[in-house]
Amino acid sequence: MCSTSSGFTASLQSLLRSYKRVFCCMIQWLQKASIAMDCFQIVSRVKGSLFQQLLLFIFWLSSFQDVATLQTLHDPSHISSTSELAHPPATALFEPIEISPAVIPRYPYPDASLPPMYPSFPSTYEPNLTGRCPVNFSAMSNIMGKTASDCSLPLAALVGNVICCPQLGSLLHIFQGYYSVDSDNLVLRNAVANDCFSDIISILASRGANSTIPTVCSVKSSNLTGGSCPVKDVSTFEKTVNTSKLLEACSTVDPLKECCRPVCQPAIMEAALQISGTQMMLNDNKNVVGETNHIDAINDCKGVVYSYLSRELSPDVANTAFRILSACKVNKVCPLEFNEPSEVIKACRNVAAPSPSCCSSLNTYIAGIQKQMLITNKQAIVCATMFGSILRKGGVLTNVYELCDVDLKDFSIQAYGQQGCLLRSLPADVVFDNSTGYSFTCDLTDNIGAPWPSSSSMSSLSLCAPEMSLPALPTSETLKNPGCHGCTLEMLALPRQPCIVSNLFCSSFFIPPFSPPLELG
Repeated sequence: MCSTSSGFTASLQSLLRSYKRVFCCMIQWLQKASIAMDCFQIVSRVKGSLFQQLLLFIFWLSSFQDVATLQTLHDPSHISSTSELAHPPATALFEPIEISPAVIPRYPYPDASLPPMYPSFPSTYEPNLTGRCPVNFSAMSNIMGKTASDCSLPLAALVGNVICCPQLGSLLHIFQGYYSVDSDNLVLRNAVANDCFSDIISILASRGANSTIPTVCSVKSSNLTGGSCPVKDVSTFEKTVNTSKLLEACSTVDPLKECCRPVCQPAIMEAALQISGTQMMLNDNKNVVGETNHIDAINDCKGVVYSYLSRELSPDVANTAFRILSACKVNKVCPLEFNEPSEVIKACRNVAAPSPSCCSSLNTYIAGIQKQMLITNKQAIVCATMFGSILRKGGVLTNVYELCDVDLKDFSIQAYGQQGCLLRSLPADVVFDNSTGYSFTCDLTDNIGAPWPSSSSMSSLSLCAPEMSLPALPTSETLKNPGCHGCTLEMLALPRQPCIVSNLFCSSFFIPPFSPPLELG
């Protein structure tokens, strides 16, 4: 019944459109006097019945065309011709539709501040520069954009130790290289350094970076001046240092070997010793150990060496090398702060079997650690060993990590409070996308147990094979995630899938083969 009614309505509408066209045509005819007269004379000679039949024929033909058109539009087998596709509709109803780059779910707690990893998109603006920095920042656009993303406003403090600060340090070295191209100086004068440093931070902030990164990363304008290093110009540097050897060692840095069998790092140190004058003192058998001025000079001269490398290498090659060298450094140290675990020591000191009170106290303590920052898988090994050493010093001799199902991932920030995210030990970057927001890659999200130290001393820990005995890799049984204590994870683990920053933390993790994340050679 409904289909019959709709069909009748469509036919009626089509007939009305036909009447309208005929009437319009008649009006146009009447506007022309001569044509109207001819039409009148012709019509007067035709019988009324013939005229009516003619009108009905016109109405029927127009209705047929309209119906045929509608059928064509709704025919699923119809394929538009090239000519049809080549001419877009002229009506304004077919204007392009603007779609928001991302639809972010409403945060359920409007009165509270957003979590640090809730999706947020940077507001960019034109920076207010001093105009006194003699460097073309446009030529550094790519490296500036990468640094702004790595030090983004919501993530800078969380990834500062592993991603943001290493990238910011690399940027400053590369900036010195750009500056020295048009001059013979490898470093900046104090006044120029102040202006340029201010401009760098302003540009990064205008691109979405956290404006407090100088404090987060403990950097200042003096990092661009060369400090107390006695050699600051290109000519003297090239006369003092074997630059061919230096460039050969650092032009290609192997990310898997450099940290344990270094090539570039000793070349940089050798060059720094040479330009600082310390090498000459060592050759003369003079004691320089413990002399603060010489140590500061060596560190400052290492910055000059980095500047020379930035001058000679392309920005991408230099940035890759510097990030690998930084990774070697940060992965050796646990960046977490451990308060005195007196409650844990009290509850676990004489425990030899699983104890609810011990595990509860230990889990509560570790939950506080998990709020600090994201760390790498190697840092997690160092942190777990360090905390275990503290417990052993307090008299906890039993492996409470094993008793309480403590894994490496438990020492990093947790996704939804349930699943840990460990960053790769190799250099990583925060990636910004208009649709997904900020994302980064997590590693080692399986259940590798935290290593319990064999003694209360950290001196025996080594991250370089074969000295180090790695934790046992998970078996099919351990992959069932016993450390999650029966929780249901609201996330999706896909191979080679980046961690997408969503409502709170990571919504999906990158789960690689077991070997690459722990490649210690």
